[in-house]
Amino acid sequence: MSPSSPLSKKKFAELSRPQQVLVVLLAAVQLSLAVAAWADLARRPAGKINGSKLRWALTIAVNFFGPIRYFRKGRRD
Repeated sequence: MSPSSPLSKKKFAELSRPQQVLVVLLAAVQLSLAVAAWADLARRPAGKINGSKLRWALTIAVNFFGPIRYFRKGRRD
């Protein structure tokens, strides 16, 4: 890719203000989901988890998909 390619990596300071706000907002949502999922995992007894707690703790670290997957598939009612 050439430096002028739309897919080239930019530094945060090179992004427009709306792009910076979007990046910060998405990062905050991702972090909030992960913290909520890890907190739930820590408090929930192992018998109410589908699979191992370690596996779910690692899965939660995967972008937006990990916490969402944990909340949908990892917990037993």
